[in-house]
Amino acid sequence: MTDITTTTNTNTPRQTDTLWTSDFTIITIGSVISMLGNSLTSFAMSLMVLDYTNSSMLYAIYMVLYTLPQLVTPIISGAILDRFSRKKMIYTLDFVSAGIYLIMAITLLNGLFNFPMFAAVIFILGIIQSTYYIAYDSLYPMLITEGYYQKAYSISSMLETMTVVMVPVSTFVYKLVGIGPLMVINAVSFAIAAIFEMQIGHEEKYVEKRKNEVDNSSSKIDQMLIDIKEGVKYMRSEPALLAIVSYFGLNMLACGAMDVLCLPYYKQNFKNGEYLYALVFGMSFIGRAVGGGIHYKFKIPTKLKFMFAMTIYIIIAIGEGTYMFMPIGLAVVVCFITGISGVTSYTIRISSTQSYVPDEKKGRYNGAFQLITTIGLLIGQMAGGALAQKMDARFVVFAGNIIALIAAIIIIGGNRKAVAKIYNTDN
Repeated sequence: MTDITTTTNTNTPRQTDTLWTSDFTIITIGSVISMLGNSLTSFAMSLMVLDYTNSSMLYAIYMVLYTLPQLVTPIISGAILDRFSRKKMIYTLDFVSAGIYLIMAITLLNGLFNFPMFAAVIFILGIIQSTYYIAYDSLYPMLITEGYYQKAYSISSMLETMTVVMVPVSTFVYKLVGIGPLMVINAVSFAIAAIFEMQIGHEEKYVEKRKNEVDNSSSKIDQMLIDIKEGVKYMRSEPALLAIVSYFGLNMLACGAMDVLCLPYYKQNFKNGEYLYALVFGMSFIGRAVGGGIHYKFKIPTKLKFMFAMTIYIIIAIGEGTYMFMPIGLAVVVCFITGISGVTSYTIRISSTQSYVPDEKKGRYNGAFQLITTIGLLIGQMAGGALAQKMDARFVVFAGNIIALIAAIIIIGGNRKAVAKIYNTDN
């Protein structure tokens, strides 16, 4: 890729006009290595829990223990990460993860599996992962050249989609060699990613700015509570951000219901239903990959971003609410369309909000976003599972998406001017 440089006169330093700066390249390579290693191991760990315990209840406990930290950690880590180096937090957590997976590998290779011990480790990994996401999401936009946010987040979306490919690979390798070697691979991938991330040279100027705001008469805990309150106050003062977070929180109700009901529906109502589910649901990931490529190549016109986003929110709600009623062939097409729509929604939302929120407030904003969407997801999962005991799973998913549709119209549409000011920006 060619670097484009501009100069105004011979005494003016040259400014690189490219997305692929040294820092952006480093964090992208580190992300690829750690994401592939982690996705390879995560699915295999789920299979291992089922194989070792042969208990759906213990499997549910395993899932809950990993998710629970996401209800508390984001707010605390968001406040902390607005005062401390996000870069140091990222590579430190990657090194810690590498150590944990290596210890787990040694334990399992020696046949010392113990579910209570494993459950405790999973809880710790949940805390680490939740904190890592806030640190990463808050540092990543700071490494993007101004004007290249859409391209950068299209790459991020494609990388996340790519990890789905590792699920069948994970299953094959797990059955071939077991979980121990996979955890060794994951430990090595985290360590390599951390080494790459240590080379990031970006100066985190917000740290010094926040240090000057510290009240020396307050303890660290009091200061953290003050930061959390300031974060809440900031969200309240920004109606557009509040509308965006609120909408996605309600949208996650539908996502939660789909998470727990789609696979069982196909498995119970079709011969080889799990494969049909993989075909239908897999098309949404293919759509996301295609959409990511489109957004990397073509930029959405600035003035049309809000209109695109609003239209997409409606398309996704209608498509995901109805595809379970459709013949398989039509469902595949609809999921492909919702996949492209989903990555477009993601790119517009995250590129706009991350370029809008000040660096010193990104941690708290991202923490609030993750907290609200996680709550929405968990409520959707629990409510969806409970309602499906009394009614057709398809109607439960449909109802969840009707809520998402109404939320888009009332919350996003009702705050059109404020949200459009954030979405309709050249980033």
